[in-house]
Amino acid sequence: MQVFKVLVIDDSAFMRKYISDMVTSDTQFEVVDTAKNGQEAVEKVKSLNPDVITMDIEMPVMNGLEALKVIMEDHPTPAIMLSSFTEKGARETILALEIGAFDFIQKPSGTISCDIHVVSEHLHQRLRAAISSNMKKWPIKIAPFPESQSTVPAAPMVPVIPVTPAAADTPTVLVKPASIDYVLKPVIQERSELQYRTPGILPKNQEPIKSKKPNSDRQLHTAEVLLETAATLTPVPSIEVPELKVRQPRRTTFNQLVAVGSSTGGPRALKELLTGIPEDFPAPIVIVQHMPANFTKSLAQRLNSFCQIRVVEAENGDRLEPGTAYIAPGGWHMTIRREIKGTYVVELNKQDLRNGHRPSVDILFESLIPLKELEKHVVLLTGMGSDGARAMNALTEHGVQSTFAENEESCVVYGMPRSAIELGCVKHILPIQEMAPKLLQVVK
Repeated sequence: MQVFKVLVIDDSAFMRKYISDMVTSDTQFEVVDTAKNGQEAVEKVKSLNPDVITMDIEMPVMNGLEALKVIMEDHPTPAIMLSSFTEKGARETILALEIGAFDFIQKPSGTISCDIHVVSEHLHQRLRAAISSNMKKWPIKIAPFPESQSTVPAAPMVPVIPVTPAAADTPTVLVKPASIDYVLKPVIQERSELQYRTPGILPKNQEPIKSKKPNSDRQLHTAEVLLETAATLTPVPSIEVPELKVRQPRRTTFNQLVAVGSSTGGPRALKELLTGIPEDFPAPIVIVQHMPANFTKSLAQRLNSFCQIRVVEAENGDRLEPGTAYIAPGGWHMTIRREIKGTYVVELNKQDLRNGHRPSVDILFESLIPLKELEKHVVLLTGMGSDGARAMNALTEHGVQSTFAENEESCVVYGMPRSAIELGCVKHILPIQEMAPKLLQVVK
């Protein structure tokens, strides 16, 4: 029997021992070493070449996100992240998956629990899947590392609005930014070195716009002091500021619907798919991604920051709108129901797990079968198991318009798509990079 090498990375000596014991409780795995911070992890990944690593996020010297970024760039290795089930932990885990982590499990609390065997089983399952995955075959696309996530947030950027003659005649009120206090520091760079606009700083050769009729000398003096004070702000580190989205009024009617199911490797696949969809997409998109509660909200927020369409975590009673993607919340099944007045709404329930999951792709897909008046397009992306395959097959027997499955070459785990392909119900088998363009061709 082949024994796989595991590197355990955690800043706590207790947790390193605890996790190592869990890993080695299955004789298929051997802990070749441990590391107590991200810098050690980077060095030991290079020297030991482990088959898979387990990685904590909060560590000294170099945290888990920074280390993961370096590892994925220099020595790609499947990584299982140990995540706390908090809002902050969920955000960090979504970033880790985006950077290239294979999957995550809940970080053990460190106390003896009746769930220890469940946690161990989940860990071993993910270690096996990671080792047999396509991660090293799929080019890793790493977004700019969000350094500001672990520090005090920078002052919000104020968009620069060109001054037209009409606007110049309009009285202007200067408002102090709410976050100005925590960025006031001694000057360490010349103003000419500022890399982008900070509240209150004017471009060269532009005078402050003053109200034609100030209410009082005190108001004008306050505005001038604010401008002078803002000029002494320390420039915040250069980051990419998302372009403001000015959305057109959304349509409320549609005759097509796209449904997507994904699991392991899904967050990056969803990013690849949804960033290729334009804002005026004529159909709603409903998505089941296997994830616990809290994590789906962070995933939706993260995807929304990249996409032209709107991406939200679905809520019970949401009315579907074209150009919006709805991600089922972790811990809830999601179905779609047609109302008497012709609108379509999200319904959430806590029924039993299906295929070991809640939300389940099968349950979402099955809820679309009665909606015969809609042209339905269903998609299965990377993931372990077979969730969604049987319901996709059932939909083909009830007049589904098109069916898609991610091909083996681009899947991190070729489970769910393969199950559907083996049932003979998939019309389009494509790499993830070609999924959005093809979807735009069929959804008109």
